[in-house]
Amino acid sequence: MDNNVVKVHDRYFEPFIPEATIQREVKRIAGEMNHDLASHDPIFLGILNGAFMFASDLYKQLDFPCQITFLKLASYSGTQSTGSVKQLIGINRELKDRVVVVLEDIVDTGVTLETIIRQLSGFEPADIKVATFLHKPDATIREVKLD
Repeated sequence: MDNNVVKVHDRYFEPFIPEATIQREVKRIAGEMNHDLASHDPIFLGILNGAFMFASDLYKQLDFPCQITFLKLASYSGTQSTGSVKQLIGINRELKDRVVVVLEDIVDTGVTLETIIRQLSGFEPADIKVATFLHKPDATIREVKLD
């Protein structure tokens, strides 16, 4: 078996996007954020576990003071979406009047992101933006705005 193959549950995966391509795209996204968000005192909200590496790589490229925290949700059983979202680890920062940037690794159905945005709205942020590394539009059943 190839050393690059990773087994998750009963499925095998090979790298699809080269690391250099990933880092180039993360740098591009960070460049947009450096331009658009530097004066807004944003707080970044990484969605665990999937967005951890994306959030980490992105955060290292930001050149303005900002905070990052994480939210853990569950909507999958194995490799299949359950269609419902259960909050596991909550928000521990003040979000009122802050720009909140949700960092997601993959947006597929949109169900999880829709729930996150609805919950975040209750904290009265100034704005909620979404940054995702990958989007699977063919799987989308809930439309959410991706920034």
